[in-house]
Amino acid sequence: MVVKIKQFESLEEIENALDKEISETKSNLGKSLQRLDDLRPMAEKIKKLRQVVRKLAGKKAVSESVAEFSVDGFNVVLEAGPLDELTALEKVVHSHQELLLTLQKAREGLKPLAELGGTDGMEFLVVENKGVPERILLKTS
Repeated sequence: MVVKIKQFESLEEIENALDKEISETKSNLGKSLQRLDDLRPMAEKIKKLRQVVRKLAGKKAVSESVAEFSVDGFNVVLEAGPLDELTALEKVVHSHQELLLTLQKAREGLKPLAELGGTDGMEFLVVENKGVPERILLKTS
């Protein structure tokens, strides 16, 4: 978990930073979705082929990634195939979708503060957790 404090001179500057982060997240999500769409047909064919072979062989399903092991807190998959990549990409897409929703909510949450006005000359310290604003500190000096 990465927590940072960023300094801004105005609410507009915070809004612009959030807009930029939203735009980048949308772009990354779009790229991941495209890769997912490109990979899905091959992964589905392999999945169906495995099912057919298992039926013909009369065997129950075995773990999809037999060559997966844990090393110092992360998993390593040897000879990863399209199904492994599909699973990883689905996780990435889900993460981008959650981040995008959180950033959009944060952006919307700034509207009442911006409408309030009277923040000229104030300094804004934004506490961010994994790039998402958690707290805004208003300083008058």
